[in-house]
Amino acid sequence: MKLIYRQMLSFFAVICTLLIIVTISFINVTNRTLYTNTWRELQQDADSLIQDSIKYDQTTRQFKGLKTSSLKSNANLLARQNVHFAIYDADQQKIFASNGYTATLTKKEWQALKQGKTIQKKIDHPRLDVSDKNRTKEKSKPGPHPSMTDILRPYFYQGKLVAVVSIGTFVSTVEQSRHQILNNLLATFVIAMLVALVVSYLLARSTTQRISKMRRATHQIARGNYKVHIDTQSNDELDDLGRDFNQMADALQASQEEIRQQEERRRRFMADAAHEMRTPLTTINGLLEGLAYDAIPEEDKKHSIQLMQNDTRRLIRLVNDTLDYEKIRTNQISMDRKVFDATAVINNLQAQLRKKAKVQNDKLAVDLPKVLRVYADYDRFVQIMFNIIQNAIQFTKNGKIEISGRRLPKGAEFAIKDNGIGMTKEQTEQIWERFYKADRSRMNTQYGESGLGLAIVHHLIELHGGTIKVASELGKGTTFTLFFPDREYAPHAITSRSETDD
Repeated sequence: MKLIYRQMLSFFAVICTLLIIVTISFINVTNRTLYTNTWRELQQDADSLIQDSIKYDQTTRQFKGLKTSSLKSNANLLARQNVHFAIYDADQQKIFASNGYTATLTKKEWQALKQGKTIQKKIDHPRLDVSDKNRTKEKSKPGPHPSMTDILRPYFYQGKLVAVVSIGTFVSTVEQSRHQILNNLLATFVIAMLVALVVSYLLARSTTQRISKMRRATHQIARGNYKVHIDTQSNDELDDLGRDFNQMADALQASQEEIRQQEERRRRFMADAAHEMRTPLTTINGLLEGLAYDAIPEEDKKHSIQLMQNDTRRLIRLVNDTLDYEKIRTNQISMDRKVFDATAVINNLQAQLRKKAKVQNDKLAVDLPKVLRVYADYDRFVQIMFNIIQNAIQFTKNGKIEISGRRLPKGAEFAIKDNGIGMTKEQTEQIWERFYKADRSRMNTQYGESGLGLAIVHHLIELHGGTIKVASELGKGTTFTLFFPDREYAPHAITSRSETDD
């Protein structure tokens, strides 16, 4: 069964249940109300009978009886309303009976009447000398009639019981009014059911229409259209789902764009790597052929071997960068963090890179405390600093590279500043992305082989729980600022049991 019909039946069932409960309650209330009103009217009729017919001595103020003429007149009037009565004296003797109406009083009822209580009762098949709608139109004879609802009401004069009125009307008269009300109620109930059916359909349809919109949007997502969005105008659960759907679509769109960009960079990288590998491999192969066929003079053989060694190291760096990045990206590396002196490490790097800086006619300047302790993985720290300093040397010519560091309350901060070629804002925003090179024309050895160095640095800094920032201006230079948090402030860092303080 479709959802719209299930929801429609659910709404309809709830509405019907409420209507049935209300109808049953209304019928019960109506039934009680009809009988209560009937008894109140009978009581008023009884009071009128006594007031109109009572006789008492004005001199002695004694009760003298009831006026028969007044009783007969009221009896004829009430008979037209299907109301009949009988009056008894204090000795249970019948004084007057409307159309031979006879009511039987039990001793218990009589005792209650003497105490001034009014009694409501139902009389089955009372005796009357009149015809009614349940009998033929022929002259009736005294006999049993349909049930009547009756009240017994006592009357006192100067504290003494002087009369008891038994007055009643046919139950069929009350039932006739009730049936009329029930017929009207039934018609109203049928109309209410039809309205409930329409309302249930509209409510179910409003919900299923929104679900259908989500279904159509899902089909669009399945076809690769991630730009689809669902309108959310209220704050119910379906709108919450719609907002989550929109967030999912945005995330898929961003992921798709990221995949496209990465695929484009991967193709570029493969082309660049192939180009970078082809040149040294061609050089190595040519030199090897020259050595094999003794085509290289003896005095040039040593230089040829040096060229092959340089190109081999170049290929190794390219392969190592690629492998390192994939290991970091897939969390396949382990970190052995400990506290050590960063000043000594950077001084060693300065000595290693001084020759390379000299080739570029650059000057390396170190401004560090005598001892600057840092909490990091030693080998990865060396790799991070080496890549950034080397990057500064590669993009700076006839300039200066300044390396500084200081202690902060929660860790150690380092800055590598150069006055090289610098970058634009757009280039700065993308330098952490893999396979990215700020200038596509810089594809020679001088400006690095892979475009993976800074991406590796960024991931390694994140694994340490630290931060790295870059500020650059085209033509004026670049500054990298690195922060390594202390042990207690690096909850996300990967550590091992061998962590020790130097």
